Amino acid sequence: MMPELGKYAFAVLASYGVSLVLVAGIVVLSLWQGARMKRALAEVEARQGKDDG
Repeated sequence: MMPELGKYAFAVLASYGVSLVLVAGIVVLSLWQGARMKRALAEVEARQGKDDG
């Protein structure tokens, strides 16, 4: 159900679209950085001779 936006429809819908793209970008960037840090930590632990347990 969509309310009548009149002459502001494009601006409102474009704002929603940009917001969704930015939120998705933040999520992807966070996941990517988390995976990168996990790999870096595993490398450091491997150099120190430690394992997961």
